[in-house]
Amino acid sequence: MTLADLRKITVKKSLRIRFLLSNGMECVLNEHGVAQVPSLRSVPAFNLEDELSHAREFLVEPAASGKEKPQVRRYSRDEMAAFATAGAAGEAAHDDHDD
Repeated sequence: MTLADLRKITVKKSLRIRFLLSNGMECVLNEHGVAQVPSLRSVPAFNLEDELSHAREFLVEPAASGKEKPQVRRYSRDEMAAFATAGAAGEAAHDDHDD
């Protein structure tokens, strides 16, 4: 599972995915596929792709619209990899279709 896989899922399904970095900060992949580290105040001394490879838990929520609090779901690394792979497999199957 790569950052690109997660970015595709967030855009396709209008989700936000959060995971903790080794330094205690949090990375948020928003519904536009943009990775953000809200507490970052200077040039990072880390690589998000490397940090993702060490992440063990992911919080997934629908992109909020309105006043309702979005339902947050926790995924383990294996569950998130399966979720990301399932989305990519569905996309690949769709791309193979001849019109």
